[in-house]
Amino acid sequence: MKRILILLPLAVFLWLPLAAVAQSASAKPADPNPQAKKLAETVSMITGVAISPLLGVSAVGAYDYYQAKTPEQKAKLPWFANPLFWVPAMLLVGACFLKDSAGVVVPTALKKPFDVMETAEHKVSGLVATGAFVPIAASIFHAPDQTGASLASLGFATIDLHWLYNALMVPVAMAAFFIVFLASNAINILILLSPFTTVDLALKSFRTAILASVVGTSFVNPWLGAAWALIVILISYLIAGWSFRLSHFGLVFIWDFFTGRKNRFKPDVKENKMFLGRKIEKTPTRTYGKLSRNEKGELIFNYRPWLVLPARTLVLPAGNYEAGRGLFYSEILRVEGDSAKTVILLPPRYRGHEEEIAKIYQFAGVRDVGLRAAWAWFKSLFGGKTAAA
Repeated sequence: MKRILILLPLAVFLWLPLAAVAQSASAKPADPNPQAKKLAETVSMITGVAISPLLGVSAVGAYDYYQAKTPEQKAKLPWFANPLFWVPAMLLVGACFLKDSAGVVVPTALKKPFDVMETAEHKVSGLVATGAFVPIAASIFHAPDQTGASLASLGFATIDLHWLYNALMVPVAMAAFFIVFLASNAINILILLSPFTTVDLALKSFRTAILASVVGTSFVNPWLGAAWALIVILISYLIAGWSFRLSHFGLVFIWDFFTGRKNRFKPDVKENKMFLGRKIEKTPTRTYGKLSRNEKGELIFNYRPWLVLPARTLVLPAGNYEAGRGLFYSEILRVEGDSAKTVILLPPRYRGHEEEIAKIYQFAGVRDVGLRAAWAWFKSLFGGKTAAA
């Protein structure tokens, strides 16, 4: 029911281009419907910019700048059409392209810091575009005394409802932009977390292909482009929760790791912020919340969906828990016999604090996990000493 209520205004916004298709198809060649075509193009443009915000906004700005023929027309252009913005933005996009082109031969350790900067740029430009670009791009209808265009061109008789469309649909367009941006940003986070340059290249190629398909279909046929953009928006909506959790997970990990937060962090004696490491009941993996123990001694995980919705509490399954010491990040494990399942993922700030975590939450002990455990096993083959858990 909640999804239906959320999708309803989005469906109305996205129905208009498709409704315009039927009208345009039945119209005479001498009686075109430029406003309907503009609406279809806007849906594609907003979707394309959401996939790559800095590239999209600067490309739209450069196009608008060169379309303006007179100084008066250029003076009326929006901020993103100013060469002082789109020229440096294009140069930055070009630098990222060169970095990606050389990524296959450059060692991962040297490439990752640049990926971090690109991820930060992607997130900042996306948030800026959501509030500063989308409202301008989505407000395509103006008063008749300004351009002579109104919603009458879409079949609403002679009633001028431009103000109503803008008031209702600009927020919906911002929401559509944001959910597509979340999906695109999730790809950036996967690239950051991946240790293999070949996987990085595959993910970036996939994102570029989606962007090219949105732009290409729009140029071939505005209605086809709008229809494909709607599919991209719908898919992004269906994975929005996953994209948001992954994006926040990556943001926290990047901040902790590259600011050396572990050196100035001390675990709280009652509750600490962590990520759920696996789906438990209906709570999805990578949910961000606080771990503590209640009066009964149970491990409880308090969290807010989307970080702002009403608080919820998850009681973790009873069992034998241990802290896992990893090379890049640590974990909390639930031990069952010879197997240990990851239950909680600890951000990099907890590295070196595993003993404290085990003491605070009364865990059975600490063990090496991941690459650290593999290295300990490798050293034991050659008679090396390993620290007792």
